[in-house]
Amino acid sequence: MQKYTYKHPNSIETTTRIHVYDDTGKITHSFERYYSNSLKKFFDKAMDYRYFLYYKVYDANETLVFTCKKVSKKGRVYYEAIDHLQQKTYIVAYDKWKELIPDLTITDGNIQIRIQKEMENWSLFTHNEKEIARWKAEIGDQFSIYLEIEDDSPIQNVAFFIAISQCALFVGG
Repeated sequence: MQKYTYKHPNSIETTTRIHVYDDTGKITHSFERYYSNSLKKFFDKAMDYRYFLYYKVYDANETLVFTCKKVSKKGRVYYEAIDHLQQKTYIVAYDKWKELIPDLTITDGNIQIRIQKEMENWSLFTHNEKEIARWKAEIGDQFSIYLEIEDDSPIQNVAFFIAISQCALFVGG
């Protein structure tokens, strides 16, 4: 099992670069909230920092490897996640959106992964009813974030889980 941790400031609006560490303490990735222009940043601030999300994930060599952004079209909200190395796009959409804490579904048209979102415990990523990864945020003076990926997960790309977790689980909405 692969294990990763990182600390996130308690302020949701932060745009600082955040480093992700493996279980040996080595930096494997980093990510940041990105705004394509200052107008989007202004409107995001006015709307509680939840609508113009754009996360960029970099590998240890500072190469952009994954992005995830929130999309609102015709009253429908979903996330678009792009793997820049494999040139693959995933759609992350709410399932059972009428529930208090809805589940999410991730698909690229071939694979389908579900996220069982939890507020104070592990949020689980499942594929074919089997847990493949889990993500959790603990509140303190900063958020302590934990990500664990099973060795037999069909997706081993750490950036995939980081980007989607930051957009859909950390910020949500």
